[in-house]
Amino acid sequence: MSAHAWIDASAGVAGDMLLGALLGAGADLGAVRVAVAAVLPGEAAIDTEDVVRAGLAATRAVVTHQGPSPERSWADLRARIVSADLAAAVREDALAVFGLLARAEAQAHGVGVEEVHFHEVGGWDSVADVVGVCAALADLGVERVTCGPVGLGSGTVLTRHGRMPVPVPAVLGVLARSSLQVADDDLLVGECATPTGVALLAALGSGHAAGPAGRVRAVGAGAGAREVPDRANVTRVVLHDPAPAQAGPDVGEETLVEVAATVDDLDPRVWPAVLEELLGQGALDAWTAPVLMKKGRPGTVVTALARPEGRATVVQVLMAHTTTLGVRWHEVRRSVLERTWREVTALGEQVRVKIGSRDGLVLSVTPELEDCREVALRLGVPLRVVLRAAEGAAQAEGWESGAAI
Repeated sequence: MSAHAWIDASAGVAGDMLLGALLGAGADLGAVRVAVAAVLPGEAAIDTEDVVRAGLAATRAVVTHQGPSPERSWADLRARIVSADLAAAVREDALAVFGLLARAEAQAHGVGVEEVHFHEVGGWDSVADVVGVCAALADLGVERVTCGPVGLGSGTVLTRHGRMPVPVPAVLGVLARSSLQVADDDLLVGECATPTGVALLAALGSGHAAGPAGRVRAVGAGAGAREVPDRANVTRVVLHDPAPAQAGPDVGEETLVEVAATVDDLDPRVWPAVLEELLGQGALDAWTAPVLMKKGRPGTVVTALARPEGRATVVQVLMAHTTTLGVRWHEVRRSVLERTWREVTALGEQVRVKIGSRDGLVLSVTPELEDCREVALRLGVPLRVVLRAAEGAAQAEGWESGAAI
């Protein structure tokens, strides 16, 4: 029976924490071990142990191996996953996670995606965690994953590149390519969200949700390695049946806030920066439209779409970055398709495509424009050629309107 999974990452998230939570929620350890062994034959093993974190019982996933963890290139890791004897869904999900990590690492270190070498992320632990989480979700029959705000932590952490500030560049790179929201918690100390954990949420999740909706079926808590004073160092997974309102024509319906201001005295060259700031501060969308104001003066209406909890930030951006003396807002309702990210090979390069679906059927397939733009610049070809190649690759995979997903 299929289920939805809501993830509580308010105290942070790492690959082993998410895997422990899924195993605690009922995923079969044997199925996870088989999948991990297919990618890392004889190299790593997964066990679990029951622990307590700040008075909360939790499951800790432990990866054992011999020798130091290797450094793997993205090409090597991709080849391993592609050739492994995995279920198609597990293989696709694992490729999506590592592909997202590869792009974030490439941007952070100023290299091409194919030049990326994973350090901590390419070690036995991280590979086992990613493949294990993908296998656990498949075993539980999870068809949709949502997540609350993610706790990132603070301070610094020692990596193979040296000491880096928290959140590390790879985490920020993944967040910038996702719809994940960050928790407003300045009490979290240390690295609470790892690149692997955040990439799993971003690649496999379908968006933000304040909590589970529907009948709760099972709960699992996955423990981190540290004991943290005053809070449980765990990631929680809540398996639940979809709420009745999510079936039928109102699937994906949510309440948002539309914030707007009308301006007639701002240098028009500033508008692109205003829109960029709105999107950077959490607006889901932002746009401008020309209007004719009183006394025949030309003006501009700037509008931003935000979740209710993000309204105050959007208002502040408009007040600070435009010349408006007042901002108005009202609630709106919208219905959205379920969104899934998949990767295709276009002109020899990896490109993400966004699949919009409802009731298990594909309604739209759109190549990610920024991915295609990067490929076009790297190969020196027109953007339209890459877009067309990505669309063709998606169709070849069977992802077209009306297909089952």
